[in-house]
Amino acid sequence: MLNIVLITGISGSGKSVALRMLEDTGYTCIDNLPVRFLHEFIASTRDSGLERIAVAIDVRTPGDLDDLPGILTSLRAMGTALHVIFLDADDNTLMQRYSESRRRHPLTDRLRHQGLDPSLQDCITRERELLAPLRNQEHVIDTSDLTPGQLRAWMRDLVQTDRASVILTFESFAYKRGVPHDADLVFDVRCLPNPHYDAQLRPLTGRDAPVAAWLAQFGSVEAMIEDIAAFIRKWLPLYMQDTRNYLTVAIGCTGGQHRSVYVTEQLARRFADHSPLLVRHRNPMLQETRP
Repeated sequence: MLNIVLITGISGSGKSVALRMLEDTGYTCIDNLPVRFLHEFIASTRDSGLERIAVAIDVRTPGDLDDLPGILTSLRAMGTALHVIFLDADDNTLMQRYSESRRRHPLTDRLRHQGLDPSLQDCITRERELLAPLRNQEHVIDTSDLTPGQLRAWMRDLVQTDRASVILTFESFAYKRGVPHDADLVFDVRCLPNPHYDAQLRPLTGRDAPVAAWLAQFGSVEAMIEDIAAFIRKWLPLYMQDTRNYLTVAIGCTGGQHRSVYVTEQLARRFADHSPLLVRHRNPMLQETRP
């Protein structure tokens, strides 16, 4: 069966890293494929016997991005196994990455041909406008504070996951770095007791036994976990009826190291019977992602 991964998103968000990872795991990869050729390309790959294809499409393809959502809908209606992953990052991160790479934004020349003199921020803003219809209907990964290793791991888990049901993802994050753009539901656990103030627990994470034991002794921690779990159990069936393929539940604390990690792990245990299930931690100390 032909399995297709389509990578799209904001320029500078990590599409090259994602595409290289897929290539390293045996995918035949095509970068910057014009949208109008997508149907024809997929048909030809079926005939050639290829099983795993990855395609990158973004604003470098002029003129026909507006057609992409409709094309994706028609491909799915034909039974095509299609994973569409939208990579995003906040404006500050994008501007820093462009500064470090010294590359020009791909919309620069196009906007100049329209009689404008765009700044980098102008290009990023325009790109967000062009891609908004696609972003709003596909799975989003916010790469703002991810290392390349984390992004590769998250991509690997997504493309290997069966999409017969909604992929439920529990993700921990740090409020000091901002709420991740890929979150569908966000819960703030900064009101819980903080292991950071214990010198022995400070260098550990919420996945370490001493931190877990310390947090488990507080009734407020257990009550918070149960309340979040009850909310998700109540509303998850409706999300599953909403024709979506992914639901990301983000749990945040100040540093994204202790409380949010522990609560995320405990929630994943309570929903272990849901398949597919993913657990993510944005803290670089916990780079691996596992089902």
